Amino acid sequence: MLAVALLVSACAQRVSQTSGPVSQPLGTGVSFESALKAGDVNGSIEVDGRKRTFILHLPSGFNGKSQLPLVIVFHGGGQNASNTPRMTGMSTKADRENFIAVYPNGSGQQSDERFFTWNSGNCCTYAMKNNIDDVKFIDNLIDGLSAMLPVDPARVYATGISNGGMMSYLVGCRLSSKIAAIAPVAGAMGMETCNPSSPVSVIIFHGTDDEYVLYNGGISLKQVDRPLRTDKPVSYAVDFWVRNNGCSETPLKETTGNVIKDTYSGGKNGTAVVLYTILDGKHAWPGGLSAWLGGDEPTTQIYATDLMWQFFKEHPKAND
Repeated sequence: MLAVALLVSACAQRVSQTSGPVSQPLGTGVSFESALKAGDVNGSIEVDGRKRTFILHLPSGFNGKSQLPLVIVFHGGGQNASNTPRMTGMSTKADRENFIAVYPNGSGQQSDERFFTWNSGNCCTYAMKNNIDDVKFIDNLIDGLSAMLPVDPARVYATGISNGGMMSYLVGCRLSSKIAAIAPVAGAMGMETCNPSSPVSVIIFHGTDDEYVLYNGGISLKQVDRPLRTDKPVSYAVDFWVRNNGCSETPLKETTGNVIKDTYSGGKNGTAVVLYTILDGKHAWPGGLSAWLGGDEPTTQIYATDLMWQFFKEHPKAND
């Protein structure tokens, strides 16, 4: 126990450093390429003999003392962590609201590490075909970061787009004891079973004209991975989480422009489910930037990052 205490103490001291390279191994295998300070730092963790990488963003007001929320942001399929802060604006939001953001990388062929996917159930390509345990990666990552940073265990959240949105559903299912709320964007809930041990608040963003992950479910019109998959409709995810959380089955409906907001409130432990339907909306992060050059243009009527962060703030993890 003394050795563990000394290790944690040493890691805590390193957090206050402001310059100079340092490797920070923990019992969970987390290490960083440079000192932890406000801004971005590349990190890695070994899971099942595989080096998994991520980008950690500490907010501009980080002091290493105050407990802060943690937001996990999953990139889309065929993308990577480095593009995600620009697309979502999440690091800018983290600086303004004083929370920690982490952008994990999926897995892919070693010959081209720019294009990663997640094993989210029925998608996608490399990660699914090789049965990569991405839930274990995220579970270990949360534990590793929490051991060396002042992460508030009641305010750990996950979001992502497309294959990353699917991954946020999956961690909501499998890591419900640690995740307070999830915010899938343009993703389907594709795992075979979901048995959360705790209620999880959910806010969903999806366009009705999404051709990659269809709003009403079915085979993607622009699927690039193989084999072909059949996605469940957005309504399936909404119905599941409303029942799981014990929310009111009749939503409060609000319409602004081409955006419909359905709010299912009154869930166990203060949980709620919210669906933002973007009429004519396509495969994009609302209010953000296109996921790739030539990708679908996001709506400008709402900004998903602002809306999900407000929702996260209102829905910390409560005691069961």
